[in-house]
Amino acid sequence: MKPLPEKDPGTPGRVVRDGTPASGTVPDTASVEITPARYLLWLLRLQWRTCAAGAVLGVVWMLSQALMPAAIGRALGDGVAAKDERALLTWAGVLLALGVLQAGTGAFRHRLAVFNWLAASYRTVQLVTRQATRLGGTLPKRLSTGEMVSIGLSDVVHIGGALDIVSRGTGAVVAIMAVAGILLATSPVLGLIVLVGVPVILALAAPLLRPYRDREQEHRELVGELSTHATDLVAGLRVLRGIGGEAMFSGRYRAESQRVRRAGVAVARAETRLSGAEVLLPGLLIALVTWVGARFAVQGTIGVGELVTFYGYAVFLIIPLKTVGEAAGKITQALVAAGRVTMLLAMEPEMTHSGTARPDGPLHVTDIESGLVVRDGRVTAIAAADPRDAQAIADRLGRYAPGVVDFGGVPLHTVADVRRRVLVALNEDRLFSGRLAESLAPEGDEAALRRAVHAACAEDIVDSVGLDAHVAEAGREFSGGQQQRLRLARALVADPDVLVLVEPTSAVDAHTEARIADRLGQARAGRITVVCTTSPLMLDRADHVAFVQDGRVVAEGTHRDLLDADPRYAATVTRQETTPARPETDRTAETDRTAERAGT
Repeated sequence: MKPLPEKDPGTPGRVVRDGTPASGTVPDTASVEITPARYLLWLLRLQWRTCAAGAVLGVVWMLSQALMPAAIGRALGDGVAAKDERALLTWAGVLLALGVLQAGTGAFRHRLAVFNWLAASYRTVQLVTRQATRLGGTLPKRLSTGEMVSIGLSDVVHIGGALDIVSRGTGAVVAIMAVAGILLATSPVLGLIVLVGVPVILALAAPLLRPYRDREQEHRELVGELSTHATDLVAGLRVLRGIGGEAMFSGRYRAESQRVRRAGVAVARAETRLSGAEVLLPGLLIALVTWVGARFAVQGTIGVGELVTFYGYAVFLIIPLKTVGEAAGKITQALVAAGRVTMLLAMEPEMTHSGTARPDGPLHVTDIESGLVVRDGRVTAIAAADPRDAQAIADRLGRYAPGVVDFGGVPLHTVADVRRRVLVALNEDRLFSGRLAESLAPEGDEAALRRAVHAACAEDIVDSVGLDAHVAEAGREFSGGQQQRLRLARALVADPDVLVLVEPTSAVDAHTEARIADRLGQARAGRITVVCTTSPLMLDRADHVAFVQDGRVVAEGTHRDLLDADPRYAATVTRQETTPARPETDRTAETDRTAERAGT
């Protein structure tokens, strides 16, 4: 059951000032090209309050640690070495205050960091979900299932990690600058070593980031492909077992999983080199600072307390320098992940709708291309010599394909609320997993559901399993005919102004089909119903039949009148004439159309 693909009411580029994601809130894709960096900056702008608060707390948290070596040095130099008990107690109190400040700001900084991480991740999930809904049938044609799974499971986590590191990264940069200032004030040589050494370390580590990003990207793509194959394999497992292909496909999956493993090992190697550089390069700087400070202490240039301070800073610098390296790695991962998200957000649905018109009067529907006129309050059947012609009309009526359709005196593409007004039901549609009643009637109108189940002749299914029964994925526990009747019940309970049914009884027996045909008109009284079928039982119960040949309506009337008056119609519905073989390109097009509806 596929309603009209309707564009989300939100407008791309609209930014919610309070930081709360609303329907349609996406980065500006219309005026500027959306890039991974722009997307991360957009998230940062939306969450600037909590990110700024986290950065302030991160600075205070890191500075409180940065000042501890100085306090310890002063306590040793002014208190212990000078044997000044008052100075010792004073600096001990300062050290205690710094410890309390560090503990308090660290706790609140961590809370804000986790909030920023979760907010960015779930905001991305919301955007991806809304965009997937907006794309409808375009999505499965442009992006595989595995890619969507990878975006939802891993990419959103990496994007959140970029905002999580903001607080610690900011604090680390400020702490390095503060330490360099303290060292400059105490010893210009040591201060210059730190000021020059930090940029050198960053420059030496920079070449390691690109291989890491490239390998992360390759691994990310392979994981997406493997996830796609895994979902396809699980979906078709029963069929594979039936034809004996389970072993072959499991072997292919095993080989592809080994490719993913090798790519993951390559990522781990690149990450290990980066992590090693995060330890080795700061370690060399620390060793240099310690060695120079020790020489100054031996020469008497600095005192014992200052030596202890320099050594403390040499050890402390490991933390902010490693944090800077961690920030570089997380931002690299986030850029790779944001690249996949922005690619999805930049996609546009093949058919969009943003109309506001409201038809006034009888809701007659006219398909200009075929000449089909469907009037309100009756069941109209479309019998086509070539089933593709009936499918094309259904596509235009549902705006799955371009075409001029008049709806109550106004063009269909300009009508407001078309999603609720027009519904196209296909045999490729799927039942949703969950409680049966909720799968068929999400709004919970049990009385309407009972009437729809009766019209679809699905009472035996409901009576046997109950409305509270759990439906497995795609309703696989039901037979083909049972699924078809349940899908018909779901379409009927939606009660749209225009209901287009494509071969709704192709999988049921003749007795059940006759009962459905008898009940359909009563269930759809006062509404427009179009049935694309060549079944004589359905055609005989229809109020009006339109015979389509070469894309045009060439005859109209009741089923019995057309049988007597038009030999072409009689040959079509009595199977006296076979449909010409379809070219491979036409079968591919039909497959694409089927995939489009299955993904809506």
